[in-house]
Order: sequence, then C-alpha cells, then structure tokens
Amino acid sequence: MKRILFIDRDGTLIKEPADEQIDSFEKLTFTEGMFKNLSFIKSKLDFEFVMVSNQDGLGTDSFPEDTFWPVHNFILKTLEGEGITFSDILIDRHFPEDNAPTRKPNIGLVEKYINNPEYDIANSYVIGDRDTDRQFADNIGCKSLIIGKDNMTWDKISEILFAGERKAEIKRTTKETDIYVSINLDGNGKCNISTGLGFFDHMLEQIGKHGMIDLTITTKGDLNVDEHHTIEDTAIALGECILSALGNKRGIERYGYSLPMDDCLCSVALDFGGRPWLVWDASFKREFIGDMPTEMFSHFFKSISDSSKMNLNIRAEGDNEHHKIEGIFKAFARSLKMAIKRDIYHYELPSTKGML
Repeated sequence: MKRILFIDRDGTLIKEPADEQIDSFEKLTFTEGMFKNLSFIKSKLDFEFVMVSNQDGLGTDSFPEDTFWPVHNFILKTLEGEGITFSDILIDRHFPEDNAPTRKPNIGLVEKYINNPEYDIANSYVIGDRDTDRQFADNIGCKSLIIGKDNMTWDKISEILFAGERKAEIKRTTKETDIYVSINLDGNGKCNISTGLGFFDHMLEQIGKHGMIDLTITTKGDLNVDEHHTIEDTAIALGECILSALGNKRGIERYGYSLPMDDCLCSVALDFGGRPWLVWDASFKREFIGDMPTEMFSHFFKSISDSSKMNLNIRAEGDNEHHKIEGIFKAFARSLKMAIKRDIYHYELPSTKGML
C-alpha cells in the first residue's frame, strides 16, 4: 500500500505573510530547509506527495486568480527543479465562515484517499504549520508533523520519516518495585518524574531537561525497607528504555562528554559501544543528600550502564556535595545528548566491527 504526505503550502513550503495571502512575488519566500529535506524524502522514501491548501476567497475580488496563479505556478516549477513533484494539488477556495466540507480541517478534498485499499492512511502524514493541520490529520486518521510545534523543523521531519521516532516504554514489576518508564530521545526535555524520593526526582529531571529527552518515570518501591531497590530498579528500567529507543543505533554519534558546575568539575564520558563498564571517581563525605543515600550514586550509574550497554567514565571534584552530584547528572545528560544525536545523511553504524 502507498503512503501519502499531505503537505500544506503557506507556512510550510513557503513563509506566510502577515496578511496570509501570497498574491505577489514580493511576498514569496521559501521556508528554511524545505528544499533539502523534501528532496531527500522524495529520493529516499516511497511517499506520494499531495498538496492540500486553503486559499481564502480565491477567485473573488479579495483574491483575484490572476494574482494567485503566476506565483503558485512559479512555486511548483521551482520545486520541480529540485525533484519535488506532487501527484495531486488540492486547493479549497472558501472563506472560514463558509464552513465548507472541503476546507481544512474538514476532509472533503481528500475523501478519495480515505478508505481506499491502495493507500496506507494510518502510516501517512499531514505536514503543516497550524493546529488545523493537526486536526486535519486526526480527521483523516493519519499522523501529523507540525512545523514550529515542539521545535519541529524540516530537518526533524526528514529524520522522523527516514529513520523513525526514537520512543520506548518499559514496565518493570518485581516484589520490591513497580516501575513505568517512557522516553522520547528526540524530545524537548519534558519530564514527569515520581519515585517517592524528592532528590532522586530532581536528579532524574536533570537527565531529561539537559539531555533534551522527554522522560516519564513512575516508581513505587519498598521505601519502608530502604531506598536501595527504588534507585537501583529505576536505573535498570531507564537503561533498558534508552537501549530500546536507540534501536539499531545507525547514524548516532555514539560518544559524549563533560561539564563544570560552580566549584565542581564533573566529567562524564560515555560510549554506546555495547560493552557496559563503569569507572567511578567521585567521593562524598555526607551520608545523604536530600533523601538519597550518597552510596547509591555510583550504584545508579552502574545499573544504568549495565542495562543500556553503555561504557561510562565519571569523575568529579569540588567541595559542595550537592553541586558535585547535580553536576554529574547534568554532565551525564549532556553527554547522552551528544551521543544519541543522529545524522540521517551519514546513516551508518559508527563501528568498524559492523555491530554495536
């Protein structure tokens, strides 16, 4: 079955002016990164391209056709010169107040594709720049990629379509803990953390925030016994989730490193080479920081190293104990961000062995 990209025009292929009407060449500017990425998608993937655009009042006195078609045809010709062509171009001319069934987010213009056995609508996408484009996708029954929402760009659209989203979730239940972890390695640092240990929550949030990873962790552990199982099992589940989200690891940087924090210098070097190992060179004089035992810091990183098959080398020096461990978690997050960065234009496994 064929997949479709339903692509908006104004605000997506070309920048939309303040009056929301492209009726002269002076108003025409193509969006950043569009040519490179749509050409890449067209050459590498099997999506059919369908343009769907609302053009308010086209053909009326407020938007004469003779001001629309010269610019529109120039846009199509320019795109064609870059290898970007459309199998169908669908334009609705109604005003919003007309409530026309063919005007996005309504689906009158694309009904011929819906429930058509030739098309894989569930794995098709709407690419646009407005919430109405998201609604349009919902009404069609496909996915959406909205430029400007959650830092979505043409570069990110290419990456998602070519290599897939890097999301995973893990549920881990034992007699000692009940844990749920979900992760989006290409997120924006959104976190929802609850482990029953306030300081541990604060440290885990550093991983999401500074690693630009969307992270949800819910842990219910036997804190009536002590903190050990809660911290250890959360690390195991988080590491498994990271490993799952990384998938085949093609195109990733693989390595990452380092960070100072106030009086402390914290160095975290990591390698997703498939061989877990921890080198830990950080000492703490206090038994607890917040409600987290300092002896569990190294154990947390040993557990996450083992379950994610990550080589970790962690060193920290400084006087303030809080700054030291927070610096370690932030350095880990930044190292993680470096290592998981993906390049679809060099989509190879970063190893001479041919496996990681």
